[in-house]
Amino acid sequence: MKQHRLAAAVALVSLVLAGCDSQTSVELKTPAQKASYGIGLNMGKSLAQEGMDDLDSKAVAQGIEDAVGKKEQKLKDEELVEAFAALQKRAEERMAKMSEESAAAGKKFLEENGKKAGVTTTASGLQYEVVKKADGPQPKPTDVVTVHYTGKLTNGTVFDSSVERGSPIDLPVSGVIPGWVEGLQLMHVGEKYKLYIPSDLAYGAQSPSPAIPANSVLVFDLELLAIKDPAKEDAAAAKQ
Repeated sequence: MKQHRLAAAVALVSLVLAGCDSQTSVELKTPAQKASYGIGLNMGKSLAQEGMDDLDSKAVAQGIEDAVGKKEQKLKDEELVEAFAALQKRAEERMAKMSEESAAAGKKFLEENGKKAGVTTTASGLQYEVVKKADGPQPKPTDVVTVHYTGKLTNGTVFDSSVERGSPIDLPVSGVIPGWVEGLQLMHVGEKYKLYIPSDLAYGAQSPSPAIPANSVLVFDLELLAIKDPAKEDAAAAKQ
């Protein structure tokens, strides 16, 4: 509930920046001006994802002006509470519909993907392809590994990538989403896999970020670069 209230509030505030004439030139020279633009940009993206495109930007601007100018508010608190509740309910209904659609689309994708040559489906429902084979060691649940990865939605949209950042990451095998925990233990150091992770082995009905809708099937290009050696790590730390 708090998340939806926050989303509605963010959407409202974001429209303040749109309250001005779209033809008005805005200076973006000082750090404060640039930061203000950045805040508006991020809020605008949040607004677009919330689907609240029918809010009145002029009314938003008027509300800000009244508050800053310490003028008498034009609506009673009770009216505002009722309005926010209506927006919150609509947001919840929209998110529930999107979640159902995402779950159905994910199920269909996995059913079709599982029939493709080279794709293996495990007992848990995890699907994977071996892109590059190697004969290195396999990690245990207690290991820390070094990996490169690119995470995508089933439509190909990239939501995260250590490859694009140009820096692999170290992570505990047991400290990641279930699909990764299972997938990493199938791999040998030096191998590259493509993982197709059902939503229940990823984030489920929760959306960890606006870039990943609830109930999303996630696709990862994953390369296992190394298994960290605790003894060597401790020895290196002792020398420092």
